[in-house]
Formats: sequence, structure tokens, C-alpha cells
Amino acid sequence: MEITWQMFLIVCPLTFLAGFVDSVAGGGGLISLPAYYLAGLPPVLAAGTNKLSACLGTVAASGRFIAGKKVDWPVALLAALGALPGSWLGTTLLQHIPENTIRIMMIAAIPLVAAVVLRRGKRLEGACRVPAEALRPVSLCIGLVIGFYDGLVGPGTGTFLILMFTLVLGMEAVLASGTAKLVNLASNVASLTTLLMAGKVLVGLGIPAACCAILGNLLGAGMTIRKGTGFIRGMLMVVLALLLAKMVMDVVS
Repeated sequence: MEITWQMFLIVCPLTFLAGFVDSVAGGGGLISLPAYYLAGLPPVLAAGTNKLSACLGTVAASGRFIAGKKVDWPVALLAALGALPGSWLGTTLLQHIPENTIRIMMIAAIPLVAAVVLRRGKRLEGACRVPAEALRPVSLCIGLVIGFYDGLVGPGTGTFLILMFTLVLGMEAVLASGTAKLVNLASNVASLTTLLMAGKVLVGLGIPAACCAILGNLLGAGMTIRKGTGFIRGMLMVVLALLLAKMVMDVVS
């Protein structure tokens, strides 16, 4: 596919914004994937190219969180391990049920999640809801459940990881955001590898877009570390609103 300068004008600013949002609260794909559609890429090529820019952006954000010591490594590694089979299971189920069924379920669930976030006030985290001896299996299960969601639905995976880490494990919000990045990175790398091997990535557009995504991710990760929970909470609400709007549009269209 021929790459035009108009594509860069559309994709690069939006992938920067997507990287910023994703590094704070997840859900950057709600902005970046439509950008590739708007630039004229067919769906599969858009998905593959989006994975390239998102993956490299996530690497940058992960590095920033790691440098700031804002990653819970045991939880991140176990959740990533659970996310791989979870994603496969979700993708498999997706092939056997109507897509609109899942979207309608999410339309009902997202306002409930938003209500929980609002009810928490300025803080998201609370006491850990699992005993110490169950922390490892629960971390694995969180990865499995959210990985399943990623394979079945997709958008907002990082957002739901942050919510699970804060609401279930009682993790501090910035630490949860950094930990979620590592889990997301694992599933994204697996997906990107498959798409690259299938020739479904427009590298000439994806690399410049990735540079913009990296800048957005670095800026967002830095602001998250500096500003803390209140900033993350606000961005979570923005992402949940975008996710709800997308689901409603998909159902009615």
C-alpha cells in the first residue's frame, strides 16, 4: 500500500495522544486504531500497524515506570503469564458468539465500573482483598481474566488491569499503572509477532507513528509518576467514557 504525507498528518498526532492516554490509564487503542482507519488503511493492516506503534510506545512507558521503580514485578510476571492463555481463550470464544452480544454486556458493565471509580473519591486503592498466601494465584487469575477480555473484546485492557490491581490487590494507583504496562506489553508482543510474520504491518508508516507514540508514552508516564492517583483517576474516567461511546456506536451502526 502506498504511503502518503496525508497519512502521517493524520496518524502521527493521534498516536502521540494515544500514547499519552495509554501510559496513564490504558485504552490508547481507542484513539490510535481509528486514526489508521481515518488514514485509509484496511482493518487488518490498520490493526497490525497500530500494534507496531503501540508496542514500541508501551516499551518506552514500561522503561519509564521501571526506572521510577513503579512496577510490582511478581504481580506483573504472573499476570502476564495468565494473560497469554486468557487471550487465546477469548479469541477462540469470539469466533462462536455474536459480537453484539459482548458489546451489549460491556455497555451494561462500563457505567458500573465508572460508578466504582467515582465512589472511591480521590483514591482508587484500598486494602488488599486477598490473603498474602493467595496473592500469586490471584495475580495469575487477574491476568487470565483480563487476557480473556483482551481476546474477546480488546479495547480498554490496560484500564481494566489498573482497576483490578487497585481494587482487588490494593495496589497504589501509580504502581498499578506501571505494572499494567508490563502485562499489556507481553500480550502486544505476541500479537505483533504474528502480524509481522503475516505481512500485515505497514512498517513505513508504523515506525514514524511509533516515534510519536513513544513521546506520548514518555510524557504520560512522567506525569503519572509526578501527579499520582488523582491524575490517573481522571484519565480512567475519560477512557471509560470513550470505551462506552465506542461500544454504543458499534451496536447501533
